[in-house]
Amino acid sequence: MSFLKSLFKKDNNQSNNNRQLKSPHDLKTGDIIVLSDSFALPEQLRAQEFQVKATSSYEFEHKVQKEWALASSSGDELYLSLDVDDKTYLKFSLKINHDEVESLFDLDEFATIFDEPGDAFLTRQSDTSSTSNWSSPEYQQSIFAKVGYFHRKDHDEEALSQYEGKEGGEQFELYVLYDQEQSRGIDIEVWQDGDTDVFLTLFRPLTDITDMYPGS
Repeated sequence: MSFLKSLFKKDNNQSNNNRQLKSPHDLKTGDIIVLSDSFALPEQLRAQEFQVKATSSYEFEHKVQKEWALASSSGDELYLSLDVDDKTYLKFSLKINHDEVESLFDLDEFATIFDEPGDAFLTRQSDTSSTSNWSSPEYQQSIFAKVGYFHRKDHDEEALSQYEGKEGGEQFELYVLYDQEQSRGIDIEVWQDGDTDVFLTLFRPLTDITDMYPGS
């Protein structure tokens, strides 16, 4: 059963949720988004429904960015945030494992991302089935070892602690690369315990979300 069918079935037995979703920024845990059927989207995204499973916050020196963990009815998981500059774009992030990194890039070349001054240049070797339409042929590094804090809470709902420690969020270093059009990228998060998370990122117009439904 799709998320929407399940949601509408609940609505038949409960009072309607009158919360209005006017922007992706309004999304909360339990809400549902429907994506465009554009062939510019990877297959995991095209014409798919996703439910918000969690809302988190990334805190940097000059900004705080909200992130939504999404899951499809078929079990695909990815992340959504908003990239705000002159225009606002949807930023989809797909977490990839070591084998997928090794398929995409030469590991010796990939390791230069962590070398100062942070100007690594990557060339794609080969996509996997899961990374098709997510990756680009070449990437140039843009961010090196930017310190941030990850909070498992929505900063619009709960204030972020100003103090270090458990309530101050989990510290990490961020490394970022973009392709030539800056329509795709790579985000790498290195945590204090040495764990490293690698994400392929995709920037798309807000219109790729065709519908949004508040959770029951």
